[in-house]
Amino acid sequence: MSKADDIFVQNITDILANGVTDVGADVRPHWADGTPAYTRKRFGVVNRYDLSEEFPVITLRRTAFRSAVDELLWIWQKKSDNVHDLHSRIWDSWADETGSIGKAYGYQLGVKSKYPEGEFDQVDRVIYDLKHNPFSRRIITNIYVHSDLNEMHLYPCAYSVTFNVSGNKLNAILNQRSNDMAVANNWNVVQYAVLVHIMAQIGGFEAGELVHVIADAHVYDRHEDAVRRLIAGARHPAPKFVMNRFVKDFYDFTLDDFALEGYEYEPFNEKFEVAI
Repeated sequence: MSKADDIFVQNITDILANGVTDVGADVRPHWADGTPAYTRKRFGVVNRYDLSEEFPVITLRRTAFRSAVDELLWIWQKKSDNVHDLHSRIWDSWADETGSIGKAYGYQLGVKSKYPEGEFDQVDRVIYDLKHNPFSRRIITNIYVHSDLNEMHLYPCAYSVTFNVSGNKLNAILNQRSNDMAVANNWNVVQYAVLVHIMAQIGGFEAGELVHVIADAHVYDRHEDAVRRLIAGARHPAPKFVMNRFVKDFYDFTLDDFALEGYEYEPFNEKFEVAI
């Protein structure tokens, strides 16, 4: 069975049984009807996924793999801050009339800085270091830039990645300030597992561990009943992750270079409303 399912079920079970609720507090998130969106949460959740063993996609329901990868490329490859460059509609609630989400996500990764070796944006600095300084302990991206927060339509949730080479394996830590577990947890895990595979191939390494650190892991009040039904479902073996092994330039990857073979999942069709 998929280990990602095991981790997800453990997380949800712990949150529902032991989480702290913010019902009655003055919370920012709300539902589309204007009702406050309350949560039950656990602080400081840390999950480890060994990418050399299996690809960490849950089978309790379908994770939209292509849409998740498309968003990853939108942020990391296109470095875009405009939803018109994205094929899904998931960011529309935070976009203005031009499609912009402000100085958030991809915008921050594309900002260039000067180094002794030259001028790089954050993505190109990672690629440079993996090729020239792979054992550096400074291969880090950070898009939570305080001076630009007032110009972001949504503060970054997954905001920092630390890459670390150990032997011939590339590992990464994804830091996330907030995670809607029912809606976005496995979505984010899938995206950054793909990113580790990409960067490993570019740098000539094998994909190692993805460590996911979540400051505020929560289940929304309107999700609790459905998520209980979700984790009670059957589970299937993890699928095989396939990536075009001939692509060596980060900017040459396309959505069609990634696939999951043998992805079996439960037909769980209940929808989780997104708090805004």
